[in-house]
Amino acid sequence: MSAASAAEGTPRQSGGARRRSIARLGAVQALYQLELNPGLGTEAAIREFVRDRLGHEIDGDLYGEADEALFADIVRGVAADRERLDETLSAALSEEWPLSRLETLLRLILEAGAYELVHRTDIPPRVTMSEYVGVLRDARCAGSSG
Repeated sequence: MSAASAAEGTPRQSGGARRRSIARLGAVQALYQLELNPGLGTEAAIREFVRDRLGHEIDGDLYGEADEALFADIVRGVAADRERLDETLSAALSEEWPLSRLETLLRLILEAGAYELVHRTDIPPRVTMSEYVGVLRDARCAGSSG
């Protein structure tokens, strides 16, 4: 799942909207990296993404420019508020599909979206929902092509 492929599906977005879309995708990727590397601190992951990924070419994919403030806010916010976010998400899920049963990537997308819905009241909820559906779609497409 690359920021380049995410941007391809949204050609009509303005520059600011595109930067926010890339920030959301990058935030989910950074959260995934933190999940795989529990010893890596949140701030270290943010620094690495800002310095080495966002706006750079990696393995032939060009990461677009991202809204770095939104990116960092999502990563910090989910990491700091994960327990509460997970309680809220768990309460919304059925007993047959508890949070622990979800794929890691899906859980991270839900956590990021929930964080934005609760803490980023400056962003309309329908925008947040649509953006994270797009992140999930891009992740699924990238997973099926590889």
